[in-house]
Amino acid sequence: MTSDFGHTPSRRERIAKALRFDGAPRIMGIVNATDDSFFQGSRATGTQAVQRGLAMWEAGATWVDVGGESTRPGAEPVSVEAEKHRVVPVIEDLRAQRPEGLISIDTRHAEVALAALEAGADMVNDVSGLREPAMVDLVLRTGCAVCIMHMQGEPGSMQTNPQYDDVVSEVGDMLETVKQNLIHQGHPEELICVDPGIGFGKTQNHNIALLKSGRQLLSSETSLLWGVSRKSVVGHLTGHTDPADRLAGTLGLAAVAHRMRIDLVRVHDVQEHVDVFAALKIDSA
Repeated sequence: MTSDFGHTPSRRERIAKALRFDGAPRIMGIVNATDDSFFQGSRATGTQAVQRGLAMWEAGATWVDVGGESTRPGAEPVSVEAEKHRVVPVIEDLRAQRPEGLISIDTRHAEVALAALEAGADMVNDVSGLREPAMVDLVLRTGCAVCIMHMQGEPGSMQTNPQYDDVVSEVGDMLETVKQNLIHQGHPEELICVDPGIGFGKTQNHNIALLKSGRQLLSSETSLLWGVSRKSVVGHLTGHTDPADRLAGTLGLAAVAHRMRIDLVRVHDVQEHVDVFAALKIDSA
């Protein structure tokens, strides 16, 4: 039996709709309640993190994604207690100030995810792809929305010589297997999205192959999220080594996401993405 954490049927319907392309990709704004995320401009804690999230909603984000553990290449893990201490107060404050706002918790740990859901989060965004059995159990028990991401290896070592025979089929198969496991146990497909995990155990060629595959990565109409904002994939394409210089390249890939009808984009710069998608409306005018 699932617990809805206060989610009425109408809110669940709204959450499901918010995981779908709606003339443009839905925008998920990144709030990193950490001191070591790869893009320094995204780091914020306490009140500053809350204000960042509120500003993202005001700018046009559908989702605010709160994380308390950096998963950049080479990152060191933090304790579950430290992670909860970083994210729970932020989520509680965001929920109190914006009851209708949609919040996701970026975590690999079921204990953190549970605390975040109890604090008011609507979705679990798990970069490890639900590797932890307790996370699968939590998603099934609560019936929460979930984003399943592919990651080869662990953050500390994932970029050490990643290998695939066919990256598109292997990543797609893994995401499909985890998704179907949830569905077969009764989880609603409309509350599931998947993320190919750009930069998480992939070379530049792997990243480009996954991006080029677009929606062909999936065997169904499952919601698809891209997280490319200011990442090294953009740096390799543009020649910029500093994430601070990768906004223009990121917006270029956002335009590609729009053309491919990718459902969600997870970004640091909400207003700029809103502006790009507004300009792209000329294609359908």
